[in-house]
Amino acid sequence: MERRTFIGRTMAGGALLGGAVGAAGPQSAYASQSNYIMYTDDLIIERDVPGKPHKGKVLAAIQPHADDIPIFAGGLVAKLINEGYTGYLINVTNDDHAGPGTVGDTVVANERDNFEIAKVLGLKKVFNLGYRNHRMDNIDRTEMLARMIFLIRALKIDTIIGYDPWGHYEENPDHYITASVCEAASWMAGGGKDYPEHFKAGIKPHGVREKYYHARGPHLVNRVVDISSYIDQRIRSNVANRAQGPAGNHGVGLRERLKREGKKLPILGADDAETNYNYVKEFLLEDEKRLGKEHGLEYAEAFHYLGPGQGYAPKQPEYIKEHAVPLR
Repeated sequence: MERRTFIGRTMAGGALLGGAVGAAGPQSAYASQSNYIMYTDDLIIERDVPGKPHKGKVLAAIQPHADDIPIFAGGLVAKLINEGYTGYLINVTNDDHAGPGTVGDTVVANERDNFEIAKVLGLKKVFNLGYRNHRMDNIDRTEMLARMIFLIRALKIDTIIGYDPWGHYEENPDHYITASVCEAASWMAGGGKDYPEHFKAGIKPHGVREKYYHARGPHLVNRVVDISSYIDQRIRSNVANRAQGPAGNHGVGLRERLKREGKKLPILGADDAETNYNYVKEFLLEDEKRLGKEHGLEYAEAFHYLGPGQGYAPKQPEYIKEHAVPLR
């Protein structure tokens, strides 16, 4: 990872290799967000894998707000679930400042959206932690850490998907606090001395082995995921995010505005569900399309991935195999 290249939205490219994963490139949010990506030498393209290679593994899609996973990682979540993962959605705040009506109306609207998003992506259950939206810099982080460690252990979470704790220039405290706490919980959950009361209840240590991190600003990316086969679920998860997402009912809103002006966009259609779906597909996936095109794919998402073999001694097994000698 010594040679790194800053690439903005122009997305200078790399080479593709065949197989399920291959070396080679933006993270994608929506076209209104300006992301600058720093790529690593060992950039990997993760492709579809046939069968259920991840059967028995568990993932947690962790989001501060109801729109985060649909915007940044809906395709990845759907892909991993299809490949055998059991998944859970952990929503950290109550989203009380992002949605329609009163504060109470907003909470209920986002809660309903989360259940629908989980259903669309194939996630088994939703956990709502209920922290105040935009107020997470006031919380007791140790209390949240204990809750996250409990969930990682109780659910036996192997993989987490969420915001990068090392992402730069993140404005929202909910994003960077959630990311920081989850990063700490991921390894502390595997220890034998933190929160021993869990063990008395029969819950054993269990550390997270893989992490897919996304970010809104400058981001160190080493994995691009082909989501072309899961674009339908990616779109529908955003349509389901009606309370605060950039998709929601905006397609219908655009259609009605144009109608008042004596115009129409044929692509939007007349049925509300079709209109919102086509609105997302046509207007809100530009970055994903550009990223995919750059690497010979239709649609893609990008992440900083951390997994097995990226610890303190990744070459140790090979070294032992080559140099170990019998005891005399």
